[in-house]
Amino acid sequence: MYIIVVGAGNIGTPLIEIATEGGNEVVVVERDEDKAESAAAAFDCLVLNDDATVKQTLLEAGAERADAIITTTDKDATNIMVCLLAKELQIPDIVSVVHNAEHMSLYRQIGVNTMENPQSLIAEYLYRAVKRPSIVDYMRVGDHAEVFEIRVDEEAPIVNETIQEAARGGLLGDDVLIVAVERADESDPITPRGNTTVHAGDLLTVYSGDGATPEVTDVFGHYEDH
Repeated sequence: MYIIVVGAGNIGTPLIEIATEGGNEVVVVERDEDKAESAAAAFDCLVLNDDATVKQTLLEAGAERADAIITTTDKDATNIMVCLLAKELQIPDIVSVVHNAEHMSLYRQIGVNTMENPQSLIAEYLYRAVKRPSIVDYMRVGDHAEVFEIRVDEEAPIVNETIQEAARGGLLGDDVLIVAVERADESDPITPRGNTTVHAGDLLTVYSGDGATPEVTDVFGHYEDH
């Protein structure tokens, strides 16, 4: 892919590294001279020390043949302007970091794929790691729902129950679904069915409409603070 990355700061720099190591053709646009020089020295890609809110800069970055543009600056106004120009230049995929949630609707109107403020996401992840240590990984879906991974404890109420039995017995609510099962003696994840039995030690991917509440995680043997 041909990717234009706008910004070589705390977010842009690791993104550039991932994109270049993935074999993509990457062009970086960075307004700050020191950051631009650092990126040029660190990565095998073209770095333009210029203003991405100027249409000519994006044209020089190869916008006409770009597959995607990702803008990562710390100012929403800059990111929005770059997205508007990218839309005008018909870049197929436009992605941006959003720092102020109040601006989300504007990004949606433009037709931009967005990522919430990474600092907030990291802070929430760290808090969850302390507050809910049983959760291996999670992703929020909408305002309340979450998809999370959790390992089944030996003393969990759901151990040796089929998914159907667990649902009938009230262990799994109507808005709780087991999406995947990873088991030590299985090379590939198991796609769960009604007759799939849950074993101690299974790593489950779970969807919960109310999130990973203590009432939900109790079922898998993790009795954390309510």
